[in-house]
Amino acid sequence: MRFDVVTLFPELIETYCSCSIIGRAQKQDLISVNTVNPRDFTSDKHRSVDDTPYGGGAGMVLMCDPFFQSVDSVEKQENFELIMLTPQGETYNQELARELSKKDQLILICGHYEGFDERIREGLKPREISIGDYVLTGGELGALAIIDSTTRLLPGTLGKDESALHDSFSCNLLEYPHYTKPAEYRGMKVPDVLLSGNHKEIDRYRRKQSIKRTYERRPDLFKIFEKTELSKEDKIVLKELKLSQEI
Repeated sequence: MRFDVVTLFPELIETYCSCSIIGRAQKQDLISVNTVNPRDFTSDKHRSVDDTPYGGGAGMVLMCDPFFQSVDSVEKQENFELIMLTPQGETYNQELARELSKKDQLILICGHYEGFDERIREGLKPREISIGDYVLTGGELGALAIIDSTTRLLPGTLGKDESALHDSFSCNLLEYPHYTKPAEYRGMKVPDVLLSGNHKEIDRYRRKQSIKRTYERRPDLFKIFEKTELSKEDKIVLKELKLSQEI
């Protein structure tokens, strides 16, 4: 999978993507991450990419030409998606991450300052995505969130591909609690079932904890989960939790 990031601060993208799982995925040729700097498509000595807004107002607006040329310069694969990171876009979630992970290429446009000249939207027609209802200094964190979340869904990226299947939000549930050695720490013990070696009971315990945790922390997700086609085991677990008044 290929990521091309249009950014005024390529070092932010390159530094993050050289580390940890994303860095390893690049070394294994599972992904490639490239940056394009709009300043490279300017002609004035200051390499200007922004100017004052027509009609007045605070802040500076990103100019059309450097961004059009940046996107034009990217060699596009057949199955690609052009994305603009903006607070005005659709909210990013795990379902969208799964959708984007099936693309061969994502071209991510990062904004700064007061925002984009509207003609960048009109002319390039990108898919607009927001990573949450708040405003950041620039779109780089949003681009990195998309790179990270889609990369971990690619086969071979994680130590075990099944790891991504149990991530929070993967099936409208939060992930169950994890434990490691020692079995007791400062009076806090690992649940006995996890030490039992009974994998069927361990799976059941973890599923129960996922359901319970989602109910307690994300009632909005829990409502969606309840409306899905539940397995026979999930129905039994839900009944047990309700009878014990844990939910």
